[in-house]
Amino acid sequence: MIARQVAEILLKVNAVKLNVKEPFTYTSGLISPIYTDNRVLISYPEERSVIVGGFIDLIKERGLKPEFLAGTATAGIPWAAFVAERMNLPMVYVRSKPKEHGAGKQIEGMLPEGKTVLIIEDLVSTGGSSLNSVESIRGEGKGIVHEVLAIFSYGMEESETAFRNASTALSTLTNVEVLLEVAKEKNYITEEEANEVKRFISNPPAWKK
Repeated sequence: MIARQVAEILLKVNAVKLNVKEPFTYTSGLISPIYTDNRVLISYPEERSVIVGGFIDLIKERGLKPEFLAGTATAGIPWAAFVAERMNLPMVYVRSKPKEHGAGKQIEGMLPEGKTVLIIEDLVSTGGSSLNSVESIRGEGKGIVHEVLAIFSYGMEESETAFRNASTALSTLTNVEVLLEVAKEKNYITEEEANEVKRFISNPPAWKK
């Protein structure tokens, strides 16, 4: 199963770190027992190839027929590029916010109006950055976006609600539930620690209390 394979990769290359005893502090100040940095994956050719292949298989399984791929800045850009190269598709990337100079664009590349665009993301937590890209493609780009694909998702209720409200589907190669099962089997964490991560996912602001 690709979900387990990708989860094993994330743990093996330390893209996902789990630590209940010495939790991580996010830029926002949130205290968390899980931290993800999927940017490290691009440095591992074999593992990178598995993930790119997983994206392509998922696109086929979902019956998606994108005319363009879009990468979210910055971490989604290389994955969109890898997949676009393999599938011989044009791509663009979406800045986190419009440029403050020049034409003030948020979308970089050449995107004609009315094209069906599939957005590629590395991680979905709250869903904010992904849906910002969706809004930009639909607005500035006048494109059609039905779905976002990501390597990994925390599966937070906040993100699931946000995607529903934006009429956008989200599909991932793996998720936190699969990753925690693999982490327990491989002795990265205990059952009790896995439950603590789940408790964080269910209510992030309350976990540190």
